Amino acid sequence: MPKQRAHGDGGLYWSETRQRWIAEITIGYTPAGRRITRKAAGRTKTEAKAKLKEVLRDHEDGLAIAPTNYTVADAVAYWLDNGLPGREAATVEMYRTYARTHLLPELGKRKLRDLSVEDVDQWLQGKTSDLSTRSLKILHNVLNRSVKNAMRRDKVKRNVVDLCEVPEGRAGRNSKALTLAQAEAVLKAAENAQPRIRAYIVISLLSGARTEEVRALRWSHVVACDETTKAWRSVAEIGWDHKEFALYVWRSVRKKGETKTPKSRRSLALPKRCVDALKALKEAQNDDRELVFSTRNGSKMTAHNIRRDFRKVLDSAKLAGKDWAPRELRHSFVSLLSDHDIPIEDISRLVGHSNTVVTETVYRQQIRPVIQEGAIAMDRIFPRADEA
Repeated sequence: MPKQRAHGDGGLYWSETRQRWIAEITIGYTPAGRRITRKAAGRTKTEAKAKLKEVLRDHEDGLAIAPTNYTVADAVAYWLDNGLPGREAATVEMYRTYARTHLLPELGKRKLRDLSVEDVDQWLQGKTSDLSTRSLKILHNVLNRSVKNAMRRDKVKRNVVDLCEVPEGRAGRNSKALTLAQAEAVLKAAENAQPRIRAYIVISLLSGARTEEVRALRWSHVVACDETTKAWRSVAEIGWDHKEFALYVWRSVRKKGETKTPKSRRSLALPKRCVDALKALKEAQNDDRELVFSTRNGSKMTAHNIRRDFRKVLDSAKLAGKDWAPRELRHSFVSLLSDHDIPIEDISRLVGHSNTVVTETVYRQQIRPVIQEGAIAMDRIFPRADEA
């Protein structure tokens, strides 16, 4: 007689229709008294029993039984379709492009439950010669969030991607900042440019606003101080015959109009050059359009529009326009203030950073002012013999 299987081990039988061994076990009963079973199939008895053990292990971990053929491509596709609510269409398309170009061809067919830390590490490492560190971080982010989303839907036990570190990629072009002489040349060239790009460059360089904030600027947020009422009112209402002007940096071109962070929402006093440039732009527009920076028909300007006009001005200032980006006007603002001994804490508030770390490590490009306090103190403590 064949040996009887022990209680709790389930049953094992041959299926003629499927031509497979079927391992089956009862894990409980429904409220109606019907058995709840789990099954697994294999070409051999050993394979069927091994698969059943894996199914039971998932059940004991509290996971629903995911299809064994659920792949990385399935997880990424689901996240791209359902995991990015409220994001700009351009942002979603960027993620799709990264996934389609770099992720799916190499990892897409991999079964998600079989994906390992080694798989992800080797895949990222193989991209280091072709992609920048920023691109590698985006790829890691896409895969990481896709697997997290799959975990929430009980498709996989754990997220191995979260255990991987992003390697350093190919060196890209570092952001630059204009020197004082270069900044003066750019401002001089902007004086001879069209009013729109002149105002854009002057405001970006002299206020430190982000390019996404400047492009979203409205005339209602360009204000002057009414000397009679001591209140700030839009220049569209009270005109330009005033002494103090300010900019409400309260919006950006992001989908919902918010600034990058809550601290990015700020009000900035305007230098006189900014006031002159804005006044000239308003007179040139000669209409009641809402946006400060807009196309001829009043629609929003794109980053491409700004970049094209900006590079023309840089070329006329004897700088290679193709080597510069509009966002580097903001870098230049930080660097120039730092170079003129403005405290880093003040600069951080002006540019809307939550703390000084980003201001210090990312934006301040020029050589920092020489720190004198230590040398002065030590000279006082340990004077030279001829000074004692």
